[in-house]
Amino acid sequence: MATTKIPMTVPSPRVDADQLFKAFKGRGCDTSVIINILAHRNATQRALIEQEYETKFSDDLRKRLQSELHGHLKKAVLLWMPEAVERDASILKRSLRGAVTDHKAVAEIICTRSGSQLRQIKQVYYNTFGVKLEEDIESEASGNHKRVLLAYLNTTRYEGPEIDNASVENDARTLKSAVARKHKADDQTLIQIFTDRSRTHLVAVRSTYRSMYGKELGKAIRDETRGNFEHVLLTILQCAENSCFYFAKALRKSMKGLGTDDTALIRVLVTRAEVDMQFIITEYRKRYKKTLYNAVHSDTTGHYRTFLLSLLGPNV
Repeated sequence: MATTKIPMTVPSPRVDADQLFKAFKGRGCDTSVIINILAHRNATQRALIEQEYETKFSDDLRKRLQSELHGHLKKAVLLWMPEAVERDASILKRSLRGAVTDHKAVAEIICTRSGSQLRQIKQVYYNTFGVKLEEDIESEASGNHKRVLLAYLNTTRYEGPEIDNASVENDARTLKSAVARKHKADDQTLIQIFTDRSRTHLVAVRSTYRSMYGKELGKAIRDETRGNFEHVLLTILQCAENSCFYFAKALRKSMKGLGTDDTALIRVLVTRAEVDMQFIITEYRKRYKKTLYNAVHSDTTGHYRTFLLSLLGPNV
């Protein structure tokens, strides 16, 4: 469930565009007006506002936001403006070809999206940047980590609820042997099972593995793999069982300790606000005994805080 609060009566795109134009006039801009409009419109409404703004004022709304806003607020609002597939493609491009490669962000986008979403992302990526997503992954990732990403990106997985118990038990036994890493072929076995099987199947394998061997499959992966390869396998496994907990944990990590990982905080809040943020909020409170609203409030300030809290909705 989404947490974005849309007014019962939404102004027309022309009215919103007029209000935004007025907010930009003069020295500085009226940031509160920008937040009050854009944080409370869904993706379709935001796209219509952009079209109206360009038609009426012969100006690009995103470029105007780029020039008028600053800091983390600018990053958050600009990431919020596109529809989901375009946004995911842009996150992947920055994560792969930015000043610093963000492998965790790449794994988060690729391994938490459905097969149909990934096909759309690949098409938008190519149309926008003139290069295939796979080519950038080939360039920026390496080893087993690269093999997992490419396999997950290009494998057509069954996404329904049915499982075959015999196949589940066989995979559990195969993984038990593979995580022992006695042969070079074991890595490819791990990659094949984690990228080829449905999420429902992987959840069943995890449970069966625990019953058969008295050990968590996740712990076995952590014990026997390392680095980005370990992270991407665990991302697939965690999201198969409970993707909302995965995102709640990602938000917790972004705000834990000294300083805030604003890039990760913005990415998760913005990409999930119109998808399943209500469930993520529930997971966050259950796991960490604190509301996500209060956590974000204590780690952010000013208009940046106001914008993110607007996406979260009421403090629950």
